[in-house]
Amino acid sequence: MSCTTLLVGKNASYDGSTMIARNDDSGADGFTPKKFVVISKEEKIYKSVLSHLEIELPDNPMSFTAMPNAVEGKGIWAASGINEENVAMTATETITSNPRVLGADPLVEYDEMNHMPGGIGEEDIVYIVLPYIHSAREGVIRLGSLLEKYGTYEMNGIAFQDQNEIWWLETIGGHHWIAKRVPDDEYVVMPNQFGIDSFDLHDALTTQINHMCSQDMKEFINQYHLNLAFDDKFNARDTFGSHDDSDHVYNTPRAYDIERYFNPRSFQHLPSDDDIPWSQVPEKKITVEDVKYALSLHYQGTEYDPYGHSIKKGIYRPIGINRNDFLSVIQLRNDVPQAYQAIEWVAYASNVFNALVPFYGRIEETPEYLNNTTATVSTDNFYWSSRLIAAMADACYKKSAIHIERYQKSVMAKGHYIINKYDNLLKEANDEKCLLLKHQANQEIAEMLKKETDKTLALVLNELSLSMKNKFERSDA
Repeated sequence: MSCTTLLVGKNASYDGSTMIARNDDSGADGFTPKKFVVISKEEKIYKSVLSHLEIELPDNPMSFTAMPNAVEGKGIWAASGINEENVAMTATETITSNPRVLGADPLVEYDEMNHMPGGIGEEDIVYIVLPYIHSAREGVIRLGSLLEKYGTYEMNGIAFQDQNEIWWLETIGGHHWIAKRVPDDEYVVMPNQFGIDSFDLHDALTTQINHMCSQDMKEFINQYHLNLAFDDKFNARDTFGSHDDSDHVYNTPRAYDIERYFNPRSFQHLPSDDDIPWSQVPEKKITVEDVKYALSLHYQGTEYDPYGHSIKKGIYRPIGINRNDFLSVIQLRNDVPQAYQAIEWVAYASNVFNALVPFYGRIEETPEYLNNTTATVSTDNFYWSSRLIAAMADACYKKSAIHIERYQKSVMAKGHYIINKYDNLLKEANDEKCLLLKHQANQEIAEMLKKETDKTLALVLNELSLSMKNKFERSDA
């Protein structure tokens, strides 16, 4: 999937929480309806739809929230979620590589003619990893072992999160991988391109304090002459990544847009630069609102803005694009008890025009307004209502901008208010009461969301109707 990922260490966030966020985007030829659900499962064998691979699963899986495809046929694509122990992950960010790597360790593709299964991919990863891990580090270890055993048919980046750590794993060829811990005081931007730059191979192959990798990584690099450095400073992006012309219009400009937002005084790069840092210390602490804004960016304030008038508008791929399917921001807070520590913020459709709304994690069900996405268009669910608002607001951008701005601020403000209210109620609740209150809070938030969304849909529809080509200025005499 074409996506954009943003990771925020606990000391870089406004409240000491770790945050992982990702836009899940469809390809240029369509859209993928998504839904927000809780998955509980007990099967012993997992069967991949796309690669025809069967994987034996461990015992005692935990339930977890997920954002799977709403329409059956291509697999589950669980995408992003939090399990019962407040461990979270988002998968995947499709990334790039180079012919030297892919020639050294080819991708494991499904061979239909010879009935040979392929490896694991985005369809599978959350479903076969998240129910079985108890920390972010453990997520890296489990996925790494699966990649080494089964391989993968695509290049992917995956984020793992607990309340203290965020780890980012990138696949290398068919069976290899590296992972790096996000520094607590930094943020990371990932835009469909191999991202990790500086990487300590010695740490990864010994103490594994901040780095991990396949155990044969050093031999793999040496055997195939992959390291391009003249000195002993190993750069993973130079070694395993790509620097194609397409990267300079599709990938690097997105890293440029986010990093100039978080570091407006110190950021000195151009949209086409290959050395935009994987991680940086922001110039101020990062809020949830910042994450939403960053993952909705379309080069505002530059000549590249598709809603502007410059001849350069639209030459770079924006982060907030028409084919955003959903945005998930997972916030694991460190100032409240574990029982209600996890908040998952959700938005559907194009981020330029949608609203981000919070829900408690460690739950048994999600509100119907977010889990009842249908194959056909319906204003009874949040996904299609968001898609309708986006398409209409885009068509009358200047007139609808005020309605979108008010909608986004109102939903986030009311979402914060409801979470704050229930946080106070949850302080004195036992486990049974806690679950009941979280479900009650999530339903209250969903009802607020539907009311605000329906109101905005009507306002934007009215603006677009007044802009129709067959309008006439005179009314009845």
